[in-house]
Amino acid sequence: MIKSMGVASLGVVTPAFARGERLVEPYKVKEESITTEILVVGGGTTGTIAAIQAGRAGAETILIESGSQLGGTTTTGGVSFPGIFHAWGKQIIGGIGWELVMDCVELNGDKLPNFSKIPKSHWKHQVAVNAPLYTLLAEEKCLEAGVHIRYYETPMHVEFKKGKWIVETVGKGTKTTIVCDQIIDCTGNALIASMAGYDVLREKDTQPGSLVFRLGGYEYDALDLTKIPKRYHRILKKNMLENSARTSRENTYIPYSYVYVSGADSTTSKTHTIANNEGRNTLLNLVRTLKTFPGCENLKIVDLKTETAVRETYRIDGLYKMSKDDYVSGKVFDDAISHSFYPVDLHRDGKRIYQIFLKPDVVASIPLRSLIPKRSQNFLVAGRCVSSDRLANSALRVQASCMGMGQAAAVAAVLASKQGISPQEVDINEIKALLKKHGAIIPTKI
Repeated sequence: MIKSMGVASLGVVTPAFARGERLVEPYKVKEESITTEILVVGGGTTGTIAAIQAGRAGAETILIESGSQLGGTTTTGGVSFPGIFHAWGKQIIGGIGWELVMDCVELNGDKLPNFSKIPKSHWKHQVAVNAPLYTLLAEEKCLEAGVHIRYYETPMHVEFKKGKWIVETVGKGTKTTIVCDQIIDCTGNALIASMAGYDVLREKDTQPGSLVFRLGGYEYDALDLTKIPKRYHRILKKNMLENSARTSRENTYIPYSYVYVSGADSTTSKTHTIANNEGRNTLLNLVRTLKTFPGCENLKIVDLKTETAVRETYRIDGLYKMSKDDYVSGKVFDDAISHSFYPVDLHRDGKRIYQIFLKPDVVASIPLRSLIPKRSQNFLVAGRCVSSDRLANSALRVQASCMGMGQAAAVAAVLASKQGISPQEVDINEIKALLKKHGAIIPTKI
């Protein structure tokens, strides 16, 4: 009787929506064809700025990003201190990148370093940002500029035909043909340039990548370091949560830790998967080892970035290849469109860093020609894949420099689109004028 009552009662109270199961049509991939003026591929540090600039300059713009958020190295990779925007007591990179950083600093209630005081260590002029907030602001600025963001999407075929680029992409449930006037490759790997048939270059051995993390669950000052191998002291010290919080409020460079990932390559899903697997396995083994030391028994991972941040893959063979000598001498090109200020910074074999620091009052500049592949039409790159030798590239790859390149590439692309020509044919004075209008700082000869 009780069982019968229970079944009867259940039948009475079961709502209609719980009985709504029905058959639906099989899943189908949606295919469509769309057009735009500017297509930016890669929503990382560089591509975000390029897309915002193109949109603000009045061009219909599509931004493709294979991941789920904007910001790249600054957000997904965890290097949340983009720099360097200042050199020798003055600002040398401004524009949209600096605007985004400033908005992030202000909304998070942080303070800027004292840029008028020249530090002994260049990294003390890094500006720390709240990475999640940076992601939100970057997306907001893109949408406000009218940029059409397409996450989870990647190009599969690129072809130049009758003065237009035809790019076929695939994504979650989508297969899209995008027809555009100009392409800006901001993948960091020159992936689209390579797909388009332009020459790309790389070293046989590349710099290691970094998987960024943060630890907690221990008191560094209470540790008996004599019982812990010396090679672990730095990791344990840099990951104090109290130190991180204090440093963040002061908004100077935030110490962080990472494990090196030898030969990390983000060019394809396969190579990037390998880099992530290696980094995570290395970190897991590190945590297990650290927990065996006295005082570290409760050690835990409190933050781990989504993917391995990559320093070096492919570069284009551009109309001009920047050399190390160009960079460290501070050469100002006639077609210079942005500055760069960071030491030559080549990470070698996961143990040593080869560095060359710029001499007092020297600031490097970047020519537009280095953003344009040889024999290309209606095509630019910006960011880490800029045409440069390995040593120059090790300095050019940092975020502030990439932001400046992204903004300049977008201006050149928009003007080229409006005039129906390739970027290398646009009057450089027009490019500089429009950049200045949007707050960029243009290198000038003394």
